[in-house]
Amino acid sequence: MSLVPVPHRLVDRQEEAPGTVTLVMEPVEEPLPPFAPGRFAMVYAFGAGEIPLSVSRIGDGGRLTHTVRAVGAVSRALCGLRIGEAVGMRGPFGLGWDLAAARGQDLLVVAGGIGLAPLRPVVHAVLDEVHAYGRLNVLAGARTPGDLLYQDEFPGWGRPFCAVTTDLPSAAWTGRVGVVTTLLGEARFTPADTTAFVCGPEAMIRATARALIHRGVRPDRVQVSLERNMRCAVGHCGHCQLGPLLLCRDGPVVTHDRAESLLTVREL
Repeated sequence: MSLVPVPHRLVDRQEEAPGTVTLVMEPVEEPLPPFAPGRFAMVYAFGAGEIPLSVSRIGDGGRLTHTVRAVGAVSRALCGLRIGEAVGMRGPFGLGWDLAAARGQDLLVVAGGIGLAPLRPVVHAVLDEVHAYGRLNVLAGARTPGDLLYQDEFPGWGRPFCAVTTDLPSAAWTGRVGVVTTLLGEARFTPADTTAFVCGPEAMIRATARALIHRGVRPDRVQVSLERNMRCAVGHCGHCQLGPLLLCRDGPVVTHDRAESLLTVREL
């Protein structure tokens, strides 16, 4: 783990949706230690500040990919980066998705909005080792069709089931309409032998977890990724405290049996 920002240079960028950009960063010198799906980096935009970002792809040679939505000063600065410009990155931090605990089981990957970004490496890891897992189900929801991320990858994620839905359809949209939990009835999984990975707005996480547990998925097999205001990333400052958890250290991924009573606590 690096506690001091390490220079990285932007080598590729892609507009995913209005105000949302995927950035590919390459280390200028020595790379950071290896990341795992669900872990995050603290990314420093010079002159603007630092924010936590989960990796949305893990590449060779220390390349890291982050998908960023412009919602504040730092994220807007990152979305405005041009090829060749530099940022500082430190990490990896936090606990990621426990793929080892899911081996041999059916998998549900359920994402809302930009919550698909931290789950994308899970899908890649499973598809790289398909025989180690049961049936893969990828369910993604977004506010509008234009907000759906990684649409060009969906055809390759359909083993055996990938479905997307939107809250507000456009005139040209011919797909499903509704919240992401409406897709659960079409997914193919055996609840008693299923691990779920869930990321998105907290209201969506609560609704999805409740629906899965009602269907028979064990609460300790529903893994959720939570967000709070992370500053130091090493559990010292306390800004990301959620009940007994310091999410930068004890999360961001936790099992729902640990998080259920905490999901009613709003972030200030």
